[in-house]
Amino acid sequence: MPPRGVKKGSKRARQYEKVKQSEREQGKSEDVAEEIAARVVNKARARSGESRTRSRASTNDMSSGRRGGLRSGRRGPRGRTREQLYEEAKDLGIEGRSGMNKDQLKRAVDRRK
Repeated sequence: MPPRGVKKGSKRARQYEKVKQSEREQGKSEDVAEEIAARVVNKARARSGESRTRSRASTNDMSSGRRGGLRSGRRGPRGRTREQLYEEAKDLGIEGRSGMNKDQLKRAVDRRK
């Protein structure tokens, strides 16, 4: 069930179901998947001004998609994937992006912002 304030059939309700399904496919329990989906939807609602109240972390923190697991607690490389960086570079109109590796894309995107 989507969080309170989310109308059935709305964009946020669809987003909730998609996130919940994705978490279930990754092996999370039903309860955990529902909690994660609700948190994602509530943060998106707060960022876009759809909720009455919002925390500073919801509005000032970088988006979960851009964060790319920076605070996930897992070992290994973190941050945005090469594909995410490539898409950002494309949106920013960075020339020569197709020949760049992940580090080069990250530097070019961060320089442009």
